[in-house]
Amino acid sequence: MARLTFLGTGTSQGVPMIGCDCNVCRSCDPKDKRLRSSVFVEYRGLDILVDAGPDFRQQMLRSGIRHIDAILLTHNHKDHTGGLDDVRAFNYIERAPIRIYCEKYVEDSLRNEYSYAFAEKRYPGVPEWQITNIDDRPFRVHANIPSVRLVWVEGKGYEKIPVTPESWSETRQRPVPEEAEIIPVRGRHYMLPVLGYRFGRIAYLTDMNFIPEEEFGKLRGLDHLIINCVRRGRHISHFSLEQAIEVAEKVGARQTYLTHLSHQLPRYEELCAELPPAIRPAYDGLVIESDDE
Repeated sequence: MARLTFLGTGTSQGVPMIGCDCNVCRSCDPKDKRLRSSVFVEYRGLDILVDAGPDFRQQMLRSGIRHIDAILLTHNHKDHTGGLDDVRAFNYIERAPIRIYCEKYVEDSLRNEYSYAFAEKRYPGVPEWQITNIDDRPFRVHANIPSVRLVWVEGKGYEKIPVTPESWSETRQRPVPEEAEIIPVRGRHYMLPVLGYRFGRIAYLTDMNFIPEEEFGKLRGLDHLIINCVRRGRHISHFSLEQAIEVAEKVGARQTYLTHLSHQLPRYEELCAELPPAIRPAYDGLVIESDDE
């Protein structure tokens, strides 16, 4: 089974947008309050986060998330990576680095943006990541069973103690889950290559305005398709409402949800009223489920 929780469904500036007094930004409907886009996926016993933007801390606290096996990054833009420093809390609580899966160019960007996390002599308490490079081929995510345990030493930082999977699993309150295969879906965000991800019969595609024809085979047989949609009318790097509907109809999922929504679209209830029943705007906190393949 795959269970997906929308942690954020807003565009890069979120909704409401700072300083804006439009009808959407002034809406009292909680479904019109949108943090930056991210989802939490429970899949085959694993807890997987897709993207960690500037609202990461708020999203973790609001959703009560206490464990992450892996973070999958779609691309390197700040609204999708700007919260990675706050992974430090999971490092401290779980005494383990967090696994991050991303393309090589995304890792290169992180090494620039978060140079202090990669320095030879690091400031005590910087985030501890274990990065695995991926591409558009299927890959496997494992439970976050690290090869080292992080032991905090006051005034020094983390001391890394080697551990075995067997000894680590004995300290956990739940059995170690099996691995899960994830299918990446290649798209383009203007000129930037990005990845979406398929978890069983749920696919999550954000920050795209083009999907190569050969990638549509990866989207057959979906229960739920999630696709980005910023506004009406063509956008340089995102699907428009019209384009998102066209892609949804081509994929033919049982239900499609629109995410990465801006204040340039109508309020939630108004947008629902004009969409066909099989297409709905997502909202923060929405949970969807699908039986496994």
